[in-house]
Amino acid sequence: MGERWALLVVRELLLGPRRFSDLRAALPGLSANVLTQRLTEMEARHIIERLRLPPPANVQLYGLTSWGREAEPMVLAMAKWAYRSPAHNRMLPLTGVAMLLSFKINLDVIKAGDIRLSLGFDIGGIPYRAWLVDGVFHATAGEADAPDLSYSGTARGLAARFYGKVPLSELTRAGVLTGKGDAALESQFVSLFELPPRFEPLEKTSA
Repeated sequence: MGERWALLVVRELLLGPRRFSDLRAALPGLSANVLTQRLTEMEARHIIERLRLPPPANVQLYGLTSWGREAEPMVLAMAKWAYRSPAHNRMLPLTGVAMLLSFKINLDVIKAGDIRLSLGFDIGGIPYRAWLVDGVFHATAGEADAPDLSYSGTARGLAARFYGKVPLSELTRAGVLTGKGDAALESQFVSLFELPPRFEPLEKTSA
């Protein structure tokens, strides 16, 4: 897990199995050779497993084993810690999985209270379904069935809406995010998420 790219591969599998090509597309800069090596190593260590969709799809996927999925709290804890880094560039490329996992980390549990919502996301053409129940945000890959709120667009568009608080109408005009559902409910849902403040190191004083 300490090898380069390994944790990011695990992160991208936390919401469900992915094809080799999906992982390559989600992680720019990761070569096919290095990805093959990481997958082979983690499969040998029982962190991931190969799966195959039944015919007619007959597509090979990579997914986390039940033990591999137990790494989620560690991945989320590291991400939460990294958000506070003074050097963290919050405009770096962002995947749909990373965006949805950020909702798990940055949900204000007190404000969420007993709100219950079903949600649908289409991020870059990949569907996800999610739920907010008892102050916990859950998400997984797949189509949502009649969600209360749904979003379609880019991960950056979602980040601008939820963390930049950019009006949805503005993002729709820009072509990066659209939403469906009750406007008041959507605004309430957006208000439940905030990025943590950056760590501010003490100024060094001259002797």
